Amino acid sequence: MKRLCSHCEKAFANILVGREDKYLCRCCFYEYFEDTVHQTIVEECLLQPGERVAIGASGGKDSTVLAYVLKILNERYCYNWDLWLLSVDEGIHGYRDDSLRTVEQNRDDYKLPLYIVSYSELYDWTMDQVVSQIGRKSNCTFCGVFRRQALDRGAEKIQANVLTTGHNADDIAETVLLNLLRGDHARFSRSVMEENGSYRTTDESVFNKIRRVKPLKQVYEKEILMYAYFKKLKYFATECIYAPFAYRGHAREYLKSLERMRPHSISDILYSLSCISLNKEESKTRVAQQCIRCGSISSQTICKACQFKTSLDRGQGVLAVKRSGMSLSKQTTQCCSESAERVSQYEADSNDAASSS
Repeated sequence: MKRLCSHCEKAFANILVGREDKYLCRCCFYEYFEDTVHQTIVEECLLQPGERVAIGASGGKDSTVLAYVLKILNERYCYNWDLWLLSVDEGIHGYRDDSLRTVEQNRDDYKLPLYIVSYSELYDWTMDQVVSQIGRKSNCTFCGVFRRQALDRGAEKIQANVLTTGHNADDIAETVLLNLLRGDHARFSRSVMEENGSYRTTDESVFNKIRRVKPLKQVYEKEILMYAYFKKLKYFATECIYAPFAYRGHAREYLKSLERMRPHSISDILYSLSCISLNKEESKTRVAQQCIRCGSISSQTICKACQFKTSLDRGQGVLAVKRSGMSLSKQTTQCCSESAERVSQYEADSNDAASSS
């Protein structure tokens, strides 16, 4: 039996909104989705009127919906945002060249300017060339580092004030879970600090760099997919040809299985993330500075992108991945040792207290 919309109680429902446990018709779902994104932008002061806003556009459903909704909100509320599509060409034949055609179609449909940066221009390497040297197992490590910096550089080229990305609630929960599974304490701490707005820097001038925000952080992947479907938006649905070899895929599948068993798992993870409070020692573990080679924001003197490029130029790309893994293992071991020391100290203090009483 068909249900009536929980909001208007007139039209038949088309979708169940998990967070609200409400059945909504198509029109009410549009209103709910756009209001959720707008509320996130306003409450967290993500975008200011009159700013030049770069939209990280891959041609996928997330970035396509982000561009469409920002254009709608810009016209509806007269924010006077100067919206730009910003794409990265990683140099993956048979994937990125096809997805860029979708981005170009979005450019024409939404009448937004498009700027494209490429790995070959920035690093003298394409991802196909990187994979030919290091293999398929760890290529996402290189691509993730290069892509993040490429977006920052592209946003700087077009003189954007802020860079928006299409990360949704599922993506953020997935990253938290991935860092926990890998024992990556530093990245987990950074996730907490970014969520709580306490990511610090050694140089105040670094804050003059372009802000990076996530307007879709409060909406689920399913909702984005349904919004794109109902609106008949054109997006590129093919997965990257190297994605099946990524460890992140295991975290994604695990998260989906949790969501099937307990539908509020994603929102619970995000709520827990917002409630975590780091002590002073932990908050000092990620102090941002500027890379002495390229000037990008980094936690090290030389950023990871420059380190990876140097390793590739020397034909030591595989060794760079191993070093990165060894660094993570060392970091995990150190965290475990510190935790063990705290437990031992706590037990000693408890024994002393018991003896004195």
